[in-house]
Amino acid sequence: MYNGGKTYKQPSMYKVSIKPHWRIAYGKKPSIDTAILLRLLDSIQTEGAILQAAKDLGLSYRHAWGLLREAESIFGTPLLEKHRGRGTTLTRFATTLLWAERRIAARLSPTLETLSSELETELAKSVLGTNRTMRLCASHGFAISTLMEHINRQELPIKLRYQNSMEALAALAQGDCEIAGFHLPVDVYEDSMLQLYLQFLSREEHCLIHLANLKQGLLIAKGNPKRILSFRDLTRNDIRFVNRQIGSGTRQTLETLLAKNKIDSANINGFEMTEFTHAAVAAYIASNMADVGFGVETAAHRFGLDFVPLVEERYFFAIARETQESHTMQEMLSIMRSAEFIREINQLGGYDATETGRIHSVRDVFRLVDI
Repeated sequence: MYNGGKTYKQPSMYKVSIKPHWRIAYGKKPSIDTAILLRLLDSIQTEGAILQAAKDLGLSYRHAWGLLREAESIFGTPLLEKHRGRGTTLTRFATTLLWAERRIAARLSPTLETLSSELETELAKSVLGTNRTMRLCASHGFAISTLMEHINRQELPIKLRYQNSMEALAALAQGDCEIAGFHLPVDVYEDSMLQLYLQFLSREEHCLIHLANLKQGLLIAKGNPKRILSFRDLTRNDIRFVNRQIGSGTRQTLETLLAKNKIDSANINGFEMTEFTHAAVAAYIASNMADVGFGVETAAHRFGLDFVPLVEERYFFAIARETQESHTMQEMLSIMRSAEFIREINQLGGYDATETGRIHSVRDVFRLVDI
């Protein structure tokens, strides 16, 4: 590209990263930027010592200590507790700050990542004059994030927009994306969800790419202090539930399971309290704002929760048959079938990559005789 006597290298892929950033104040005192403080508190929680935590972040001990003292002065409460022979731990207030950060990240990440992807596309169009990217619509999940890391490393022209299963399939049917992610339970529970998904899928026009099998179940506090063991326990008066949003594949699975077990969702305290990701549900429970939620096993592991498995699901990408032959799709399939990617999926916890990368017909997956 030539412009004004200067030669510019043609960009391959723009990468935009948008992260949440927040400040906090107490009364009329000046607000404090939480970015470095929260990283320091997180490191202290891991290391159990201010000195090592400061080194991990490239800070001097004096700087780290001054930052902590300034924060304690503004907040009007201690952040640390020192124990002889047991190092340094966080106070309840400091732990609450960390969990607030994790909830913010878990709740906002789908929106911010979608905005990043949209901005990348617009930047490329403004320079190249055309949009050559393949659009992927899928829910926010751990296997999807792992796949996108590989896609971005190889600079494949695939842009992700986070949408729930129903929205993604509707986008595919309307021509608003080329790849639509959705998940559905294995075996008996699939039959009650057939019509929800088949209104957007055609036996002749579409095929399905297997991403992974995953386990869904109850996410509960470590040690299961309230002895939550089954769906029946969700109706107890002392149980607080946190749900996924309406339209999500996880919400569809949950409502199907509740109906099969003859449980009225109106009797579940907090059923209308919703979050948009598995991580956000787990963070909500880990923050002691709820006792139980329904989600993937990986989220329980990431947030130190216990897990009661209840159903196995399969996650697929739906595509038009002609899309399968495109160079970009073949490159994505190569990633999914690679030993490295399969190993990473299996290491997530709660995911099984045995069939990852296999292509199925709509008829085979839904066990159809005729549509």
